[in-house]
This record gives sequence, C-alpha cells and structure tokens, in this order.
Amino acid sequence: MFDSDYLPYAFAILIAVPFLFFARQFVYGFLNLKKKELLLLSGKSNNTIKLQANERMTLFLERLKPSNFVMKFDKDLAVHEFLFLVQKTINEEFEYNSSQQLYITKTSWNNIVTSKNNVIQLLHTTYEKLSENSSLEDFKTVLLMNYVNAEDYISDSIEGLRNDVNKLV
Repeated sequence: MFDSDYLPYAFAILIAVPFLFFARQFVYGFLNLKKKELLLLSGKSNNTIKLQANERMTLFLERLKPSNFVMKFDKDLAVHEFLFLVQKTINEEFEYNSSQQLYITKTSWNNIVTSKNNVIQLLHTTYEKLSENSSLEDFKTVLLMNYVNAEDYISDSIEGLRNDVNKLV
C-alpha cells in the first residue's frame, strides 16, 4: 500500500505541518502585538497633543488674570493707552492660541472665550466708571478690586481644564 520510496517525504510532511502551523500562529500573534503597539503609540501622541493644548490654554488664562497684566506696561501711560495695550495683548494672545480649540473640549473652549470676554468687559466697565482725571494707578487698583469682587470665572475655567486633563490621564 505505501511505497517505501515516499515514506521519508510523508514523515517530513508530518513534521513540517505542525511546525508551519505554529510558525503561522507566532507571526500573526507578533503582527497583532505590533498593531496594538502602534495604536497605543498613536493614542499617546494624541493625548500628548491634548495635554499640551490644555497647558497652553491654562497659561493663557493665567496671563488673563488682571493681577498678572497690571504690572506689564509702562507706568507713565495714560489710562486709555493702558486699556488699549492690554486689550490688544489679550486679543493677540487669544488669536495665537485659537487653534488649540481643536484639542480641548467644547465646554472648556466656551469657558475660555467667556473668560476673555469678561476680562475685556471688566476693563471697559472699570474705565467707564472712573473719572476723566484718574491716574493709571487708580485705574489698576479699581480694576483689581472689581476683579476680586466679581465671580472668579478664570479660576473656574482653569478648574475645567484640570478636570479635562484628569480624564485624559
């Protein structure tokens, strides 16, 4: 029934088939692990971008606090010049960072925009309430007092960003 000439070939096939099966399983397993590793790495880089965006917007919000920008410009400026320069600086920095909205939550972005608008509104209402002959130091003092007495929307926005970061990590 079996020809003795083919017996070594049959024996080689019996040994080779299980070896090829295990080799195939090993290769597929290795490829699946590499695919998972690539997905993990790409996910990490996406989270890294989101974390950096949250950092940049937190820095923007910190700079937005009146206590941080009242010392920024020359003391010899008129109040309206100071108001113009501060508003220009805020808007420029906001425009520079506006691309970060792609990487942070919609709620956080809306809070940041609201905080920026509230600070600009605070600047203008403080300016309107002061008399025409008020000094820059008077303006800064009243501005800081108005900010302290108002709702702390900047800290609330920073806290929202912090919560977003905690969800990422």
